[in-house]
Amino acid sequence: MAWIALVISGLLETAWAIALDRSAGFTRPVPSAVFAVTLVLSMAGLAYALREIPVGTGYAIWVGIGATGTALVGMIALGESASLPRLLCLLLVVAGVVGLKIYH
Repeated sequence: MAWIALVISGLLETAWAIALDRSAGFTRPVPSAVFAVTLVLSMAGLAYALREIPVGTGYAIWVGIGATGTALVGMIALGESASLPRLLCLLLVVAGVVGLKIYH
């Protein structure tokens, strides 16, 4: 259950990062509220997962999922560059997350 919570929390990190961008410095109420709710849920899930998963492993996986998800949303939905070097770097992040899970 801890690993499921960690993955969901990483996905929620993606949601709060995108909502933070869309909030325009907290001047737009709906994205600001989405940011606040997803941030709290993401942190709560991370805290729950860290009861069973070592902090170094859990935090690195949480950040990796969130960073990769945010970058992918940026490329797919927000028109950010999807260059080959950028995609290869994201692949390295994913490989690191998978490696941490395998060697946990």
